[in-house]
Amino acid sequence: MTALERQESPVPDTGRQERDFPDISIFDGQRERAAAIVARYPQPRSALLPLLHLVQYVEGHVSRSGVAFCAQVLDITAAEVSAVATFYTMYKREPVGEHLVSVCTNTLCAALGGDEIYAAVRERLGGIGHEETSGTPGETGSLTIEHAECLAACDLAPVLTVDYEFFDRQTVDSAVEIVDALQRGEKPHPTRGAPLTDFRRIELLLAGFFDEAELGGAAANAGPSADQATLAGAQLAEERNWHAPPMPERGPDRTTESTTLPGGAS
Repeated sequence: MTALERQESPVPDTGRQERDFPDISIFDGQRERAAAIVARYPQPRSALLPLLHLVQYVEGHVSRSGVAFCAQVLDITAAEVSAVATFYTMYKREPVGEHLVSVCTNTLCAALGGDEIYAAVRERLGGIGHEETSGTPGETGSLTIEHAECLAACDLAPVLTVDYEFFDRQTVDSAVEIVDALQRGEKPHPTRGAPLTDFRRIELLLAGFFDEAELGGAAANAGPSADQATLAGAQLAEERNWHAPPMPERGPDRTTESTTLPGGAS
């Protein structure tokens, strides 16, 4: 029996499983999407990351039921699923608000005001802390805040993201304005990237379903992702006809380039 066939097999009706096996019926409507995710990979267990995003689309976090659903679909243990779900910070163990606000507090953003922005946003939301939620999770205007170690936009620091869409070159005042607008149910347009939706719909996108009608189709998820500061180096190199040095020659029995390391090793 394949992993996908096991999805349709009922859990044996034993007293122990009634006590220990979480109810996964909330995911019954996602079986077709789950099968589509698994079909992308030569090994079913490789589908775990997008499958966890599908779980968060349904529940707004990864619950015990979500872990059990993934384990059943992929024919792996709940412990194996939990090991992944607790390793990556994009998978949340508590319900997330309508929007997830991530404030970068890594070195460059912190030096340019990221810590002050994070403190101001926390205060605006009633003094909540990392991965805590203002409002009822999932309801309009509810916000979960987190400090992020790096959002990969150092040239545009300080930055924050809302549902992983960028708001660059922030100040305390501009960040508080964004939070106020989100709490009012508004969706301010990101500096770069696609228009805002909400956390759950972004999770469906991260699960790999780009053309879904509720996301507005693929065109709605397009948007400029690069800033002039990011492109400046490449443009200067093109104008001055600069080129990277040629790659080292391949070694005789290697599938990758041969590189000489200090001490003569390669």
